[in-house]
Amino acid sequence: MATPIVKFTNVTKRFSLQSHKTFKEFLPALIKGEETSKQFIALNNISFEILTGETVGIIGPNGSGKSTILKLIAGVMSPTSGTVSVHGRVSPLIELGAGFHFELSGRENVYLNGAILGLSQKEIDQNFKSIVDFADLWEYIDQPVKRYSSGMYMRLAFAIAVHVHPQILLVDEILAVGDPEFQQKCFKRMNEFKKEGVTIVFVSHDLSLVRKFCDRVIELNHSRMINPQ
Repeated sequence: MATPIVKFTNVTKRFSLQSHKTFKEFLPALIKGEETSKQFIALNNISFEILTGETVGIIGPNGSGKSTILKLIAGVMSPTSGTVSVHGRVSPLIELGAGFHFELSGRENVYLNGAILGLSQKEIDQNFKSIVDFADLWEYIDQPVKRYSSGMYMRLAFAIAVHVHPQILLVDEILAVGDPEFQQKCFKRMNEFKKEGVTIVFVSHDLSLVRKFCDRVIELNHSRMINPQ
């Protein structure tokens, strides 16, 4: 019987939004005792389980909490209340290349970003050729990434992320990157992950793609689940 690899129990996530854009505006308001921030609820009492090996789509309008769920699973933020349980190595295909250094070469960034994603130097050494082959960037791999086009940048970041060999893969609209040929390569790799039994959490506004790729969906609206489980 499949076991939960991700579990959200009564999870709420709130953010404080500053009411004043500058310190010059903020200080007088603080002295006068005026409200200086507002609470924004990104997720409101969400509970669900994702089983090992499932591919689950998360759908909903902008601002409904989809990306917040991925960030909670990735561990880059914590819930305000409730619990998030994750069992397994996570590879987040969200905010790709966030750890890149623009002054460093593509080669150096492979090692830097790979380390950030949890790969050892030995693992990066073993996967380096495959990463650059996947990104198709041998001609530019020793150039600073600040000279890369946005497509080249995202291709390299994606190539690094899919070589982490995760147990849980988080995907946030990222399959729209690159040209059609590269997108096909991305889809092929994603389907390989599926066949290997990797648990995939997939956020997309492309409902036809979600229906085709996912086993089931979690639908959000106004920070709540539409189809609570």
